[in-house]
Amino acid sequence: MAKIIIIGGGGHARSCLDVISTLKKFKFAGYIDNKLKNKNILGKDNELHDIIKKIKYAIIGIGHLKDSKKRIYLYKKLKKIGFKFPVICSPKSYISKSSQIGEGTIVMHGAIINSSVKVGKNSIINTGAILEHDVVIGDNCHVSTSVTINGGAIIGKNTFIGSKSVVVNNIKIAHNKFIKANSFIKDDIL
Repeated sequence: MAKIIIIGGGGHARSCLDVISTLKKFKFAGYIDNKLKNKNILGKDNELHDIIKKIKYAIIGIGHLKDSKKRIYLYKKLKKIGFKFPVICSPKSYISKSSQIGEGTIVMHGAIINSSVKVGKNSIINTGAILEHDVVIGDNCHVSTSVTINGGAIIGKNTFIGSKSVVVNNIKIAHNKFIKANSFIKDDIL
């Protein structure tokens, strides 16, 4: 079983561990976090060059709060060092065989990804999110808990969609947008 590290040690990182622990593919090696101190902290950012000698896989366990800059920075930094970013999908989610999910993306418990959906790299499809047919999600996005994105919608890279939001069919949302929780998106946001 391959070892994997989680970058970050907060709430989202613990949720990532919960998903990883349901898989038989990876063994959790520890968190990489500069601030926290507990028994599961493997090291700090400045120790990554040593850690990769023993552990090749990583997942970004830092959520997408105000923007995606920190997730993007860490993803690029770890890629440059040589870490591999697997797709992590909860066995308690449904993912159509005709869908594509980019490296470093995590699909949390209860998410539904229907036919011909494309999800970019380093994204979060959070608990209970629904992505209907032909949806496109860009790189570095966070689709929050209980979001519904209806068929044919296109979400630009680095975009956050807050919990319980609904995006109607064929809507386009540009790059770098922040959609607050409980939004009802019926017009393009460009």
